Amino acid sequence: MNDKRRIKELIERLDRITAADEWGDDINPTQWTALSYLSRANSFSRSPSHVADFMTTTRGTVSQTLKALARKGLITEIRSEHDKRSISYSITEKGEKLFKKESTIEEAALQLGGEEVSTLLAGLEALARTALKQRGYKSFGVCDTCSYHRKEAEGGYCNLLNLPLSPPQTKQICHEHTSAK
Repeated sequence: MNDKRRIKELIERLDRITAADEWGDDINPTQWTALSYLSRANSFSRSPSHVADFMTTTRGTVSQTLKALARKGLITEIRSEHDKRSISYSITEKGEKLFKKESTIEEAALQLGGEEVSTLLAGLEALARTALKQRGYKSFGVCDTCSYHRKEAEGGYCNLLNLPLSPPQTKQICHEHTSAK
């Protein structure tokens, strides 16, 4: 068996382990992915279309997923004051509590050495970047790794949106991300 096939098989196996963890607490893996994204996305990247882009799925699927999460009290809908048609979502305290539960993969990662974790992380990040680029998908990276990010004494600044960023915002996922690499 070649290494490329083995990498794919291991990722699939890890995905199944992750999906098994995500079933429960009245939530399914698709809902979990949306909840996970919303808990890590900046306030400019929480619309239904952003969630759909991140999940590489249809807006209809995401719409139903977000409605289910809202009914379960895990997220809340926020309508724009400027355009009532514009919606974004925020994770609730209940949703945040659920998201913070450690998974089997996170627990297993604690058993690895620091160098193993660094090597694995670098490899997975490179693999994800390459796969996203091949498919023409957005990177959805963290603000402080974006070409539009400017480091400031207190947080940062987004040169694309012309907005200051608080220190926590610089570590959040952004729909407008363009890799600085």
